[in-house]
Amino acid sequence: MGEHKYIFVVSRKVFELYSKILKLDKDKCLILKDGESQKNFSNFNKILEFMLKNKLSRKDYAIALGGGVIGDITGFAASCYKRGLNFIQIPTTLLADTDSSVGGKTAINCKYGKNLIGAFYQPKAVFINVNFLKTLSVEQFYSGMGEVLKYAFIEATCTQEVHETGLINFLTNNYEQIKKRDMLLLTQLIKRCVEIKAGIVEKDEKESGLRKVLNYGHTYAHALETITHYKKYTHGACVVEGMFFAMALGLKLGMIDKEYKYLCEDLIEKYDYARLAKFNIKKMTSIMASDKKNDGNDLTFILPNGYASVTEYKISSDELLKITEQGGLSGFTQ
Repeated sequence: MGEHKYIFVVSRKVFELYSKILKLDKDKCLILKDGESQKNFSNFNKILEFMLKNKLSRKDYAIALGGGVIGDITGFAASCYKRGLNFIQIPTTLLADTDSSVGGKTAINCKYGKNLIGAFYQPKAVFINVNFLKTLSVEQFYSGMGEVLKYAFIEATCTQEVHETGLINFLTNNYEQIKKRDMLLLTQLIKRCVEIKAGIVEKDEKESGLRKVLNYGHTYAHALETITHYKKYTHGACVVEGMFFAMALGLKLGMIDKEYKYLCEDLIEKYDYARLAKFNIKKMTSIMASDKKNDGNDLTFILPNGYASVTEYKISSDELLKITEQGGLSGFTQ
């Protein structure tokens, strides 16, 4: 860092595992508990106070060392501190490696929903070291794989073409070794996901068009996280359930055929995802209606419309309720 000052915001588990190896100065570290529920106003304020206590200037650095929660809340605090403090991401989870550390989305949650308060704020650098994944819990590894699967199902929309080496085939052909955390395969996976996301963000940083496809499975997922108070399921598990929902709705609307739906479901099942609990359709619809991706009275979903391809689709709450009543849409109770 040279003459610049810095602070770390680090998750408790990461600090316990790596503080000695990385020779972290505890006085420069703000340690937060783990979990999505920690992405709140109280911790946001703690980070700002820690920055002030350390008398950081705008030329100094806030370094996020942890998963997506740490990166999101640290980045948002950095965007607000003196109207913009230098920010570095060091992701330690598969989800953060492949998705949340890239693209500049920062936010905290509130009682009305997930990520409703935040800013677009790009890090100065992102340093990815796959060796962190060796100590990642099984639950968090599969949370990250949920986002990886998402990239497989949107790849053609992002790159305009998918070859035999596309992610769907890669994940299908190598699923046993990926589940065993083969470091070479994980490095290749992370690289491909980062390339896809960086290419999208370069074209559409503020999510006015193409970047919306990254929300595949997320409208339903965020509602699921909100209704369970971020305590029951991981983000990636909710994204997978959201993709099951999107595929069922896409089939109902005639946007995909049964063969493609079965192909996608078969790939998800190779990674051992269990279906999650169902929740009341009206409560879930109400939460989805407050999602930040909606820009009018209709609900906005990203739905499949072909092989590894998705598109934005708007639907009214009444129409969604009607389709659900007709049957065939998973994820809801009446």
